[in-house]
Amino acid sequence: MSTTMDSILFYLSRAFCTPFSVFVQIQGCVICLLLALGWLMAAYVRNREVKRIKNSMKAGNSFAFLYQDINELEHSKQAQLPRVSVIMPLKGFGEHNLHNWRSQITSLYGGPLEFLFVLESTEDPAYHAVSRLLSMHQDQVEAKVVIAGLATTCSQKIHNQLIGAEKIHKDTKYVLFLDDDVSLHPGTVGALTAEMEKNPEIFIQTGYPLDLPSGTLGSYCIYEYHMPCSMGFATGGRTFFLWGGCMMMHADDFRQDRYGVVSGLRDGGYSDDMTLASLAGAHKRLITSPPVAVFPHPLASDLSFGRYWNYLRKQTFVLESYISNVNWIMNKVLFAVHCYLSWGFVAPYVMAVVHITSALRIYIKGYHQLEDTTTASCGMSLVIMLAICTFIELLSMWNLTRREVTLCNLLSPEAPRLSLAPYNWGLIFIAMLVDNFLYPISAFRSHFSQSINWSGIRYHLRNGKVFKIERRNDMVPAKTDLGGKHLYGKKGAPQKASFLSSLGRNFAHWRQPKKFDL
Repeated sequence: MSTTMDSILFYLSRAFCTPFSVFVQIQGCVICLLLALGWLMAAYVRNREVKRIKNSMKAGNSFAFLYQDINELEHSKQAQLPRVSVIMPLKGFGEHNLHNWRSQITSLYGGPLEFLFVLESTEDPAYHAVSRLLSMHQDQVEAKVVIAGLATTCSQKIHNQLIGAEKIHKDTKYVLFLDDDVSLHPGTVGALTAEMEKNPEIFIQTGYPLDLPSGTLGSYCIYEYHMPCSMGFATGGRTFFLWGGCMMMHADDFRQDRYGVVSGLRDGGYSDDMTLASLAGAHKRLITSPPVAVFPHPLASDLSFGRYWNYLRKQTFVLESYISNVNWIMNKVLFAVHCYLSWGFVAPYVMAVVHITSALRIYIKGYHQLEDTTTASCGMSLVIMLAICTFIELLSMWNLTRREVTLCNLLSPEAPRLSLAPYNWGLIFIAMLVDNFLYPISAFRSHFSQSINWSGIRYHLRNGKVFKIERRNDMVPAKTDLGGKHLYGKKGAPQKASFLSSLGRNFAHWRQPKKFDL
């Protein structure tokens, strides 16, 4: 048995030293270095903003976290600020919601500001929680709860957003769509509005979350999944990326259905950000992401690996929705490139394990054949190169996270201080491998199923658009994936299922889509 194992190891080790295998391993190193470079550039943009705020505070501007120029706080200028309506589609209630909602309604924006919390029905657990919160601040905040009813032609989130846009004040100039699972900084609304006023050509302003892992592997997989995308939002200006958790737009774009924003979302829309980004590209409209638009995103303390898998499924399913042939081609290119890079990132580490195991067996058993030692030497050289590139990549990720933590602390001086201390970089490395290995599996699963369960609602796509919506009690999960929000009371809640049983049901649903659910 031992001889057979040695033979297999030596065969694999030699195979992994062929020109093609060496190319694959060098390619993995290049991917690591490219990610490190992207995060380095993103950290530069965030750090530049950190320095600006600190220098402004040293110069005597104690409100630098709100405005670069303290003169902007004068009453005459605050009185001229445009009206903004903040729309938050809600679904469920979890451990971080109250904190997030408070951070949103206690904005220090000086102009007219209204908040619309939009829910599917009064049976949602969020309804009573947000109603109590608003009753406590009814004299300080202009806010209301809107009941949107059930979506029939698009996703429930998009339906809630569109109903909210119909209910905004007649004088509203800008609409800000926010997810309820991120914390807002006191000056965020003012910063976004100032950029919109400065450049009327802006179609959408966006931002991106800074994930705060809770310590579970699932939460670190979420953090790792978001980190490569973060470099596309840390441009300090123009970007081609859009995050649906923060989108400021012109209210008249919705009133007049400019560029088909309303019809594009309403008629079969599944993903708000992908749809609007596609419209922006088709009509050559500008999307920007200011350097201060980074938001703390606390992940649920009980975020399991199964819930991470469900989240990944929903993210990869987004690539199956499209609004035009050009959009379809771009999604398929993104699908292919992401899958290739994901497994191209993982493959060198599999090969490295073989190289290390083979070298250890040679050392322990004292083999001295020239071919074996040459192969082991070649393999270990590749392993060392990969280890160095991995270290550089993790260091760059750590540096960007550190800069964003510092920026968030400066932008929210009254909030509890964020820290890098809880981050477990060993688990982050494991999450990198797990997430990149599972992404292609999830992407292919989404491609062949053409349906997804999102918070207890199953959406079916045809030609890139939602054409069928199913609602059944047995499809409703006990909690949402990231925030761990309860979607309904304990009565009638489904029993918990393991990750393996979830995968089993997924596979079965793949074979028989009408019989099983996620």
